[in-house]
Amino acid sequence: MASESPDNRQRILLVTGMLGAGKTTALREMEDLGWEAIDNFPIRLLQRLIGHDTQPQAQALAIGFDCRTRGFVPAQVIERAGKLAARDDIVLNTLFLDCAGHELERRFNETRRRHFLAQDRPVADGIAAERELLGPLRRWADVLIDTTHFSGNDLQQRIREHFAPNAPSEMTVTVTSFGFARGMPPVADLVFDMRFLDNPHWDPKLRPLTGSDEGVGAHIERDPAFAPAFDKIRALLIELLPHYAAQGKTYVNIAFGCTGGRHRSVFVAERIAQALREAGFSPTVLHRNLGSRAAEMIEGPHQP
Repeated sequence: MASESPDNRQRILLVTGMLGAGKTTALREMEDLGWEAIDNFPIRLLQRLIGHDTQPQAQALAIGFDCRTRGFVPAQVIERAGKLAARDDIVLNTLFLDCAGHELERRFNETRRRHFLAQDRPVADGIAAERELLGPLRRWADVLIDTTHFSGNDLQQRIREHFAPNAPSEMTVTVTSFGFARGMPPVADLVFDMRFLDNPHWDPKLRPLTGSDEGVGAHIERDPAFAPAFDKIRALLIELLPHYAAQGKTYVNIAFGCTGGRHRSVFVAERIAQALREAGFSPTVLHRNLGSRAAEMIEGPHQP
């Protein structure tokens, strides 16, 4: 497990840095790696939290704090952390998240948050005061990550590189079918519109069936547009998914839509999921509108 120490000592990571530099994102990623994450913890209570004797394989702790934390005095933080680091049953490290002033200003202005140290002054003044206050912690930290040019995914990936280089990077792939007439799926990374295919709804024998039925599948496969489009979509997904995984994306949602979400999208979603399994992925398949009633009002007028 990524959070375990090879010699059974408890791992403790102190996470601090500039406000807006990504502490919350870092702590969430540590939590995903199996650590217990605590944010805005009063450092004066650190020794009480850890106790005098830790148990073998005790859960690793990632403890976040910044200039807003009650009783925040950098010199005292370093003193208390140093005492813990001297213990034989603990491995203690410190992560400092930094960011250029102009980018921090942009982030504060974008979120319309007031800097804790700015009071009634410009945000730049608060950032300058914070940088001076945190100087000793920045110099003392074991790991320094500058997030100036980072996206959230970039920071997550860097955290894994530092604290779980050998952790498995599993990605959850979901393939969904849906009907455009019943609204777009709220979360979809890739959406493919299958309404260019011949619609089985207009065959009275196929209308009550779904894309899971053999007759509907045969009808769709007879459309000359199906095979070349399917091959291109399959190749695209097999090309893209490893790149998503390399960027640290945990979930990828692939959606296939048709008008009602009962025929074309269902068939293509099932076929794509099968192709992805053959390529080494393990997709989950969801059919959002499979149980919906077939209705001509939704399908629209028949185009002969």
